[in-house]
Amino acid sequence: MLKVPEHQVAGRQAIDGKLGPLIDNSGHFYKPLQDDDERGTRELTFYHSFSSNTRIPHHIRRFFPVFHGTQLLKASDGSGLRPHLVLQDITSDHLNPSILDIKIGSRTWYLEASNDYIQNCFHRDKTTTTVSLGFRICGLQIYNESGFWKPGRKLVRNFTADDVRSVLRKFVSSNVGPEPDCCFADSVYGGCDGILERLLELKTWFEDQTMYHFRSCSVLLLFDKESFLRGKTPFAEVKLIDFAHVVDGNGVIDHNFLGGLCSFIKFVSQVLADSKGSTMEDKF
Repeated sequence: MLKVPEHQVAGRQAIDGKLGPLIDNSGHFYKPLQDDDERGTRELTFYHSFSSNTRIPHHIRRFFPVFHGTQLLKASDGSGLRPHLVLQDITSDHLNPSILDIKIGSRTWYLEASNDYIQNCFHRDKTTTTVSLGFRICGLQIYNESGFWKPGRKLVRNFTADDVRSVLRKFVSSNVGPEPDCCFADSVYGGCDGILERLLELKTWFEDQTMYHFRSCSVLLLFDKESFLRGKTPFAEVKLIDFAHVVDGNGVIDHNFLGGLCSFIKFVSQVLADSKGSTMEDKF
């Protein structure tokens, strides 16, 4: 039985008769390929290339959703059978996950795109934190004991740098009020298997890899805050998603993605450092 993803925070959604992704109960995520543009073809091409590329280190593959091929399914918009990418449902192993979708890079368009697409991206990049910070938050949900805090897309699109810092604090806090306590920062962002260490691992790869340029690609952060609230140890994940605009690297480092990733790492690092300072101050 296919259903609408419960924890999708950005992108096209399969609601109100619209075309969007679906999931099943077996850990699969079905993303429809579109007829009217080349995005679906480009993403499928990337997955085939990436899956068969022997130059991708094994430890880097874990940052990408597992690709299971394609399948003809009834589209969510009622248009009949349509090919879908069959991917790993990243959220399937998480209980009420807190999620951040971060679009990386100060430029989300690519030269091969249509002029209309470039102009649309150029406008959105300038009117969000994409240009100023090198990344922007595209969507989020943060779990607390009363449910999820999931701000609307318009509010998210208008986030400033200060809003970004606030969201990164709330993401690892027991509260989502005006003064987040960051009590989970050390466990989620820090440590040898925390989010910061994984982002640094990705950074190291992007400092060398010249095979692909990841335009308009997102880093997805997720962890189970509910496990913390129940006294259990959760696991945090970092995944790369959305590859409809990946282009050939042609032997050149992807400075656009690398620069945005470095900027995001600085924001996460600062929240972690501030939380440790606050923790020390609270002890005296």
